[in-house]
Amino acid sequence: MSPSSPDPVRLDDLPNLPRDTDGPVFEEPWQAQAFALTLSLHQAGLFAWSEWAEQLSQTLAEARQAGDPDRGDTYYQHWLTALERIILKKNIISADQLHILRNLWDETARATPHGQPIVLPHGWQETTGLKP
Repeated sequence: MSPSSPDPVRLDDLPNLPRDTDGPVFEEPWQAQAFALTLSLHQAGLFAWSEWAEQLSQTLAEARQAGDPDRGDTYYQHWLTALERIILKKNIISADQLHILRNLWDETARATPHGQPIVLPHGWQETTGLKP
């Protein structure tokens, strides 16, 4: 994997992005975190913004074709799907690492009391084989 130079972030390139005059809006904290993670990966040069916009557009189109009524309430679920697809396509992590990380996140979320932040356990990088 060779990082590319980050191109400018253009929110207008993102189809149906929930936003107001100040920028993106989020109904849940995890949505803002997914957005921030995507920006961080882009700014690190791991994918171009145009690649991201294309992957998100494709994922949203597939969801509509599969019957998603596109009311906006599933937008960030599709965002996560697109993010998983692009990090796999760009070999940022392996499918096995993604599977382990997703399961670890789900287990941690279920064990976290409502209203508390979800914090992965110490040593999660070694569990997944990812570097901090």
